[in-house]
Amino acid sequence: MNRISKLMRNHHKYLAGANNNKVVALVMSSAIATEQAFSIYYLSECAVTLEFGQSINLQLLDAVSAYNQLLHQQPFHGFNTAIPAYTTLTVLFDPVVVSQADLSGATCFDKVSNYLQRLNQHQKELKETTATRIAIPVCYGSDYGPDLQEVADLHRLSIEEVIEIHSQAVYKVYMIGFVPGFAYLGGLDERLETPRKSSPRKKVPAGSVGIAGMQTGIYPMQTPGGWQLIGRTPVKLFDVNRAQPSLLKAGDEIMFTPITEKEFIDFNVDLNVFNRF
Repeated sequence: MNRISKLMRNHHKYLAGANNNKVVALVMSSAIATEQAFSIYYLSECAVTLEFGQSINLQLLDAVSAYNQLLHQQPFHGFNTAIPAYTTLTVLFDPVVVSQADLSGATCFDKVSNYLQRLNQHQKELKETTATRIAIPVCYGSDYGPDLQEVADLHRLSIEEVIEIHSQAVYKVYMIGFVPGFAYLGGLDERLETPRKSSPRKKVPAGSVGIAGMQTGIYPMQTPGGWQLIGRTPVKLFDVNRAQPSLLKAGDEIMFTPITEKEFIDFNVDLNVFNRF
């Protein structure tokens, strides 16, 4: 079985709901969760934000991801969802339900804050967290990556060297934002650090892989954007018809697999056939 067939097979398993909802290609890694101090501040009558620190690094990402997992495993009465970011976790709740819940505190803010602090003290109960490593196929250059040559020239590298450097790294999803399903990835090799374009494009095709500063990312849908575009993936990053609409989530690990233009086209053709069933 060739490379693209393997990617397609695993992607089809994901779309069909198999393989424990892990996607495209994966391995598992684990990390021991430990208690991590955070501050809590009021965001609105139905939300609070937990700040774990102010610098962007893997330790804080792991802390945010571990606590997010713990909160979803042991939610308080009235909890709706939590939104992880680089150094914070925003907790959304129903104030009517929380006000009537058997939680310590005079106000909704007090009740939620007290619960979250107590939960943090029991984080040792979460023995390990898992990160999904996902292989994303990318066709680099030409019309798929119109800025690849510019990036290569800027760093005095060949196109082949840029592709090699970009596809050899393991990236971490720090947060989902900007538009639904847009993953901000940390872990870019400093040799590829590239500023955004001085004039953003009005339309960036869905699946475009770009670089901005020390980050790389994938546009899940057609939007305006100012990142340097070096390639494109045929994988659909966001689909409202999936049980988990966003293919990626904070804490996932990403690797890019270079593919040819023919493989890109074949991937799309196979998906169109598959999606008819």
